[in-house]
Amino acid sequence: MSKLYLVPTPIGNLEDITYRAVHVLKEVDVILAEDTRTTRILLKLYQITTRVQSYHIFNEHRKTDEIAGRILAGETIALVSDAGTPSISDPGFMLVRACLEKGIPVECLPGPTALIPALVNSGFPSDKFCFEGFLPHKKGRRTRLIGLAAETRTIILYESPHRIIKTLKELEQVMGGGRKCSVSRELTKIHEETVRGTFAELIAHFTSQAPRGEMVVVVEALSQKTTAKDTAWTPVYADFNRGCLKSSFFSQRRKDAKK
Repeated sequence: MSKLYLVPTPIGNLEDITYRAVHVLKEVDVILAEDTRTTRILLKLYQITTRVQSYHIFNEHRKTDEIAGRILAGETIALVSDAGTPSISDPGFMLVRACLEKGIPVECLPGPTALIPALVNSGFPSDKFCFEGFLPHKKGRRTRLIGLAAETRTIILYESPHRIIKTLKELEQVMGGGRKCSVSRELTKIHEETVRGTFAELIAHFTSQAPRGEMVVVVEALSQKTTAKDTAWTPVYADFNRGCLKSSFFSQRRKDAKK
């Protein structure tokens, strides 16, 4: 029976792919790739000759229904991203939803994703965590940051090298200087690095050494200690049950400054 496979691919080291993933990519009728040039490098290494077509953020709205129709007509299709698991901060969600709405079987293989190694490497509690992906660039960014300041689970974010210093400064502003953080970059590659410390220490590190590669930021959860001493913003009222954060916040630092 035709179906959609979501196949995770290596996030850096090309050896980090499962036997089953290679088998599926060899057997399907078509591979949908975020960047066909990047995917063909992996396919060539594992002697996979399956036909490759593009499916990315700029054409997914236009192509999703067409692809679902092709699967209904009998094709078995695999979706991959440039690195990691499809639909995790990459295209995939729209196609999965369309397939499920049409009764098409969907199967996601287990495999690489950057957030789990970064979480484990951070040294912060990993029994409970929240993954935020990339923060909004403009609209809603401040509100999201303030909401995260009250998060009692370990926080995981993705960030680009040219925005990492700005993001660390904003996190320090809303969470205070006492919160610990970990930044992992170039995971599974030759120059893999994980830097741990306060926001100020990480800002100093990436100011003196130009950041390179995609970043995973892991932030210590709010604790009893940070609540009392270091949280820069205190939420007065938040309605998380309805998925919205009421904008009744005040800055403790500003309040102290007026005294």
